[in-house]
Amino acid sequence: MKRYLSMLAATFFMLQAVQASESVKAYQNGTWAQLSKANLGEPLAVHFWGVTCAPCMAEMPQWGKFLSQNKQAKVIFVQVDDVPPEMVQKMLQRAKLQNANNFSVFQPFDDAMRYEVDPQWHGETPITILINKNGQWQRKTGPIQFAALKAWFLKQ
Repeated sequence: MKRYLSMLAATFFMLQAVQASESVKAYQNGTWAQLSKANLGEPLAVHFWGVTCAPCMAEMPQWGKFLSQNKQAKVIFVQVDDVPPEMVQKMLQRAKLQNANNFSVFQPFDDAMRYEVDPQWHGETPITILINKNGQWQRKTGPIQFAALKAWFLKQ
């Protein structure tokens, strides 16, 4: 019964996400492994941010500008706050990222989800994981330095 209720709740949250915006996909347990595997062989930046994170809110428009100027850069955005989908969509629109590769949690971003990404990550945001074409990664905590990010993508 408990498993059934969990599945029902997960389905509800996923349907809610689809209704709110088709441009924001659900991020849940197992998504990190899927993203890592699907993007192996090409450089990728995965940026974890939150609607309630002041540095994140200040930085997101800069991400929009970066992507408009660096179309070859592959970036995935993951919003980790447990907030209504409308708040996520509003922030993405403000940052001009509504057409980017966006994910959001539609349940609390728990320890298991963070551990899946990096066992040393305690949940601070913003955080960007840079994964090179060989699958080796490095973590950048705090706002990203966009000149350094551009150079990293160019080296790959």
